[in-house]
Amino acid sequence: MNYREEMRRFVELISARAKKTNPAFAVVPQNALDLITYNSSADGELARTYLSSIDAVGCEELFYGHLKDGVRTSRNTTDYFLQYLNILKENGKAVLVIDYVTDRKQADESFSLNQKYGFVSFQGERLLKKIPEWIYNKNSSEVTDILKAKNFLYLLNPSLFKSPGLYIKSLGATEHDLLVIDAFFWGRMLTNKQVALLQKKPSGAKRPVIAYLSIGEAEDYRYYWNAEWKRSRPLFLERENPNWKGNYKVKYWMDEWKEIICGRQDGTGFEKSYLKKIIDAGFDGVYLDVVDAAHYFEKK
Repeated sequence: MNYREEMRRFVELISARAKKTNPAFAVVPQNALDLITYNSSADGELARTYLSSIDAVGCEELFYGHLKDGVRTSRNTTDYFLQYLNILKENGKAVLVIDYVTDRKQADESFSLNQKYGFVSFQGERLLKKIPEWIYNKNSSEVTDILKAKNFLYLLNPSLFKSPGLYIKSLGATEHDLLVIDAFFWGRMLTNKQVALLQKKPSGAKRPVIAYLSIGEAEDYRYYWNAEWKRSRPLFLERENPNWKGNYKVKYWMDEWKEIICGRQDGTGFEKSYLKKIIDAGFDGVYLDVVDAAHYFEKK
């Protein structure tokens, strides 16, 4: 099996389903940058159907955090990532970089390095539960799509917020051009009204709000999880990820998993899918995580 091609097809399917409903809906895969070419080499033939299906890409640890938070990523690793990120930028895709830093000095350096390459960057802690005290390239203008964003907030863990109201109020008060957040607050999906509040900066200017969606792992705290799966695993479910409790790699090419995420290949199941819930809640796009599950299965 060509695991990378299967992942490309999965992302393309998600994009096609979403954009049929809303042509402006953004699709942003994180990491697995080498999927943009068929042979995974930076000088290989571009996978143009895949490229045309995405609007931006997320990249973790470009300058900070690859080995340890607050530690500069090695030059070799940075250069490897840059090969692909520059190609993506040349092809009109926004590049969102997440560097894991531990202080303001590191954040300043990360921002400066990303600015040099024209990347939009976020500097914060790996648990992604805090709104950083800093914001770069503050922008009062409306942001109608990701390509116009000058900064973004990446916050997936709401554990520091005692209620949905406090969560929405705190995020709504930020001046970031783009928010990448979970579609749920402790198991309850954000409502259209809550998403609409987040889609306005404090000034009233519009901004996109993108929902996190893991497509390479199943998470046992999601609405779709069946408690029986731990006793009798379905065919698409792998063993628990030893590094992330409650997360299980999935055979993402199987229809049973696709049905959960975006509907089966034949189109059935879309109306009840995770993707449709995100679209119906009013989000402006999806941020696709664990796209590098393709690499996991290759090495298995």
